[in-house]
Amino acid sequence: MFDHANIIVGLETGTSKICAVVGEVNAEGALNIIGVGQAKSRGVRKGEIVDSAQAEEDIRSAIANAEQMADVEIRSVFLGVTGAHVRGFNNRGVHPVVSADREITEDDVRDVIKNARAINLPVDHDVIHVARQHFHVDGQPGVANPVGMLGARMEVDVHVVHGHRNRLQNAIRVVKGLQLGVEGIVFNGRAAAMAVLTAEQREMGAVVIDLGAGITEYVVYSNGILKHSGVLAVGGDHVSNDIAIGLKIPLSHAERLKIEHGAITSGETAQTLTLTSDVGLPGRVINLGLMHRIMAARLEETFQLIDEDLSRVGLRDHLRAGAILSGGGSRVAGLTTLVEEIFQMPVYAAEADPLNGAANVQQQPEFNTAIGLVKYGASMQRPSATGGSLFGLFQKGFGKLIGRA
Repeated sequence: MFDHANIIVGLETGTSKICAVVGEVNAEGALNIIGVGQAKSRGVRKGEIVDSAQAEEDIRSAIANAEQMADVEIRSVFLGVTGAHVRGFNNRGVHPVVSADREITEDDVRDVIKNARAINLPVDHDVIHVARQHFHVDGQPGVANPVGMLGARMEVDVHVVHGHRNRLQNAIRVVKGLQLGVEGIVFNGRAAAMAVLTAEQREMGAVVIDLGAGITEYVVYSNGILKHSGVLAVGGDHVSNDIAIGLKIPLSHAERLKIEHGAITSGETAQTLTLTSDVGLPGRVINLGLMHRIMAARLEETFQLIDEDLSRVGLRDHLRAGAILSGGGSRVAGLTTLVEEIFQMPVYAAEADPLNGAANVQQQPEFNTAIGLVKYGASMQRPSATGGSLFGLFQKGFGKLIGRA
């Protein structure tokens, strides 16, 4: 049996699937994947709970499968969250150093970060993340760790991710209804980036784009820090819907065609496919070239929106490591070529940073977010650069949201 203190569970409640990944931190501090469970998702749309009873049933099933594979009892999870209500922006906090000797302490660091997050959010929104970027001490920029330095005025730049309080609570309440604790909530885009980006890519600058069934998230890292995040309420389900409308076929047939024959091809193709009828009627002949053009049109629009946003915030020229595509939607043949044409930079299919255990899962882009949730949980338990536990700060920040003291 395992020591539960070393067990970390990531739970993603996605539009198409519920996924639970169990990790164990061994005596040497290495993270191993020891269990995976999944279930078809029926109560989630666009990344958010729309039917609590069905979502609870599917989560219970995924958790049970993960428990059986890992041979542990799951008691709490790091819960991935997303949705069109999630927003991110950069902010700066200011703090005067009032000690007699003007030496900056860990308390000063905590206070300036607290000031940075005390921004004017909408009254019905809560903070999900406050990602520290750089400190400034008496106007000196780019300070990585100010503790022990002398200064009268300290500032910190942060990236704040926030979302609608009730819409975040809906997912939390469903999980807690299963008698599971919620250790913390994590923006799915950030979790996906933690699963796939190397330290070198974070330093060079990269955008990770996670294409799910109902939602597309993206985050930008540069100089090793989180610079930008965004969410589009568009995903693989929209591609399927476009195919259904364009080819005049049922949505279930469109989804199957997309999975089995979906691609983005350059040039025309005359290839056809006979779609058999469910009720014994003569089959329909489907033009695969038309289907591929329909898919390309929707995906091109999606990536153009992301490209425009990256240009708006001035980050396109900082992405020397290019773009990394994650999630089930990244499986579409020819997608990397399309995105390269739009972004005019190298584009790669994501590969989860290798961990011990469950190698077949780590090679499937659909599991990147859940694996990233486990990695995030492990990082929260490690001491921060300024001393103390990041997990402790995390709990204080989210106590109100997840119902902790």
